[in-house]
Amino acid sequence: MTLQWTAVATFLYVEIGVLLLLCIPFISARRWQSIFKLNIWNKVSPFWNKGFLTMIIILIVLFLDAVREVKKYSSTEPGKDAKLNPTMYDHMHMKLFRAQRNLYISGFSLFLWLVMRRVITLINQLASVQGSTAALQAQAESANKAAKKYMEDNELLKQALMEGKSDNATAEGNELLREELKKLTEELQTSEDALKRSQSEVEAMKKQSVGLTKEYDRLLMEHQELQNQMASGDKKDD
Repeated sequence: MTLQWTAVATFLYVEIGVLLLLCIPFISARRWQSIFKLNIWNKVSPFWNKGFLTMIIILIVLFLDAVREVKKYSSTEPGKDAKLNPTMYDHMHMKLFRAQRNLYISGFSLFLWLVMRRVITLINQLASVQGSTAALQAQAESANKAAKKYMEDNELLKQALMEGKSDNATAEGNELLREELKKLTEELQTSEDALKRSQSEVEAMKKQSVGLTKEYDRLLMEHQELQNQMASGDKKDD
């Protein structure tokens, strides 16, 4: 195996290792997001897109070169000399085998490179959705507590108003109580509206989180299928 194909094969093994690491179930998406936000990645991020596109171009060129080699040796028919010389025939088959091997290596490297970027993007999106959902749930709980407090105050004011009537309280005191009751009722309505909005936002974020989780699981299944294909391909090569 030449130096360039050795490098591509090493790159393929690194991709498989990184994807397996990203598939570890006990590391949450928010933990991965915190790892991605380390200072070392912030320094590399300006060059990430350029490096990603450069790697795609290199892999595409190598893939096309492997396709050309496969077609070249597949279309070559052994002549009379090759039939008379079995060594030449075996040499042609060896070159065809190497071309096919290089085709698989470059093709899977290109595919896993795209899959790895997509998986990292989905992990970041899932972590952001989980963080937003937690914040909205905390906001909804706070609004719910405030609404309960206002309802309790409302009941106390109603009782005070009834006691004021039974004790022949002054009209001025009753008017103040009515105004306070009206004010608290408006605040209660505002809190209830805020609670409803928070709950609807939480439901929307949950639906989005479920969609991202399904997409993440689909990519994991595709990655597992590719690993199985690679394993079967290695067995055939052996």
